[in-house]
Amino acid sequence: MGGALEQVVHEGGGTLDGAPTGSGAADLLGDAGGLLNGLGAGDGRESTILTINSVVNDYLIVLMVSFLVTLLVTPIVRRLALQAGIVDMPDQVRKAHREPVAYLGGVAVFAGLIAGIITSYLAAWRDPALATVPMNIIIAMAIIMFSGLLDDIFHWDPNLKIGMQFAAAAVLALDEQIGGRVAAGLLHPIEVFARSNLHWSDFNLAAVDVLPGAMTFEINIVYWTGAVIIGLFVLGGCNAANLLDGLDGLLTGSIAIMAASLLIITLVVAALFPHMAGDLTGTRVILCFALLGVALGFLPHNFRPASIFLGDAGSLLLGFTVIVIILLLGETGYTHLVFAGLIVFGLPILDTTLAIIRRRLHRMPIWSADDNHLHHMLKRTRLGTVGAVFMLYGVSVVFSGVALLLVLLRARVVYALVVILAGFIVVIGVKAARRRQQTSGAGATAARHLRTVRAHPPHSAPRTAATATPAAARAASAADLTPSKPN
Repeated sequence: MGGALEQVVHEGGGTLDGAPTGSGAADLLGDAGGLLNGLGAGDGRESTILTINSVVNDYLIVLMVSFLVTLLVTPIVRRLALQAGIVDMPDQVRKAHREPVAYLGGVAVFAGLIAGIITSYLAAWRDPALATVPMNIIIAMAIIMFSGLLDDIFHWDPNLKIGMQFAAAAVLALDEQIGGRVAAGLLHPIEVFARSNLHWSDFNLAAVDVLPGAMTFEINIVYWTGAVIIGLFVLGGCNAANLLDGLDGLLTGSIAIMAASLLIITLVVAALFPHMAGDLTGTRVILCFALLGVALGFLPHNFRPASIFLGDAGSLLLGFTVIVIILLLGETGYTHLVFAGLIVFGLPILDTTLAIIRRRLHRMPIWSADDNHLHHMLKRTRLGTVGAVFMLYGVSVVFSGVALLLVLLRARVVYALVVILAGFIVVIGVKAARRRQQTSGAGATAARHLRTVRAHPPHSAPRTAATATPAAARAASAADLTPSKPN
């Protein structure tokens, strides 16, 4: 990946705010006017210029196949899970379903994704100008799915699951266009500063010599930064999606909204800003269509009352696929597109951030489970389960709209809007969690006090009107159990 920064600049690289930095961007701007450029396979052949309508027609089959395969395979997987006893048992605390519900929904999701990807290969076989999905992405998807599947079946050590997530990230890092270009876009201002202000004309972060003198030992800072970015994105995205999977249909429907939003962003970028599109635009379209298809195919089975759950295999795989699409948005070094993708994924990120803050405030391990996620708090209101799910669907739509504004406007006011929106929700969530903790703590204290009084009654206490009758005693006990209203 040596010279990756230079390649990004000359092919239309960008800075944090998405401004073009090379003459190559200006050349590409005049190349495609409102058409889609760069939707062909990324093997060096000249990209085919297609309209949005033709793109939808060419790749819509991926959506249809993924939808139908997921819709039809899910009942088969459910039956197998029930026969094998791979079910989620209710506990009336965090798992409020009345009967055991089958796991292994991730197997159906994986089948739908692979079916859609295979369909794209068949289409590319007929028309070589069409795109496909790189093999390292498919292998990484399989690693993620099997890591969750083993956890669903054998409940293995979470550290092993995290290790396999890093393994999937390492497979992704084999392609410099996934993560490496994002790192190149982020680090490019540093290189420009060093050359312009420090007069280091030969400064190149893709080949940093760390040994002084005659000996040379170069380190590719760009590559390793990209690898770190991929690892953090994969680990955070997979587990954020897993944490959001707490109500029937919540994660599945949210992923459908995210997939549709990322598809719109991909098409808008290719049509209006072709210099930002890159060779893997077709790959993003395929993954968006496949992801949207499996989400819509699985949702009827997973919506309340759910007949099957995603399990870790499904939730991790859905989160991983979204993260891959987001990383691919940074293919040409325009990092504001990656930020737009992260905004689309804002609901899981926000919920996970709240969970970390909440557990740190309560001195709980970060990975411990609780019932104070956003969906739990909304469920306890008058909205109920279905109302909470649709409320959070609305939050996902709002985040997606803000992301599209960022792509179209590339204005800093959009970043400010995101910070304000996220900060507002975080503060409200933390306050609600603290209020619930205070209420439960007051109730527990009152109960302990009552047990102490009952175990050691004061023999010399005078008989009062309040304790003269059994009914009055019961009323006093009820008063002791009533928690004080928190401030």
